[in-house]
Amino acid sequence: DDEEDVKSMENVMLEYAAMDRELHHYMRAIEETVDQIKQDKPEKIPDLKSLVKEKFDALESVNSDSDLEKNEKYMYFKDQLKDMKKQCKSFNDNDDIEQIDEDLAVTQSQMNFICPITQEEMKKPVRNKVCGHSYEEDAILKIIQTRKQQKKKVCCPKIGCSHDDVKGSDLVPDEALKRAIDSQNKQ
Repeated sequence: DDEEDVKSMENVMLEYAAMDRELHHYMRAIEETVDQIKQDKPEKIPDLKSLVKEKFDALESVNSDSDLEKNEKYMYFKDQLKDMKKQCKSFNDNDDIEQIDEDLAVTQSQMNFICPITQEEMKKPVRNKVCGHSYEEDAILKIIQTRKQQKKKVCCPKIGCSHDDVKGSDLVPDEALKRAIDSQNKQ
């Protein structure tokens, strides 16, 4: 049953890697289309949707499944699994379950150290009082400033969050998370 759970987690991580790659390709297609329009300066704006789709399809056409296994977060996940398996071999049966639980808790908390915007470990985390999610302070403030200039609202960048009006006044320093990150880095 544990093997099935591990296989299921691996499949979820591979799905994540595929979605991450797709998102990256889509963003790149949009950037390339915007750059092309700026360079060409056409008299009438072409069908942007089809231009983006064309560039996106070109990027997606070179995909292979082996690329997914090179995804940074997937590789980190596999390394964590290897470490856990090594540790399990050095404990007796009763200690195994406790050690796995502890390792999963540590891995989960480390994932919470990653900013949903920068995808890097947070240095100055701030928590959104409305939805409770944390981000790197500079990254979220930059997004808020940019969107404010565009007179648009900021959606919480945490995947799955429905909060669609993040304001600078909603953000407070997340001291507990900062201490946890510092503590983890000292170990």
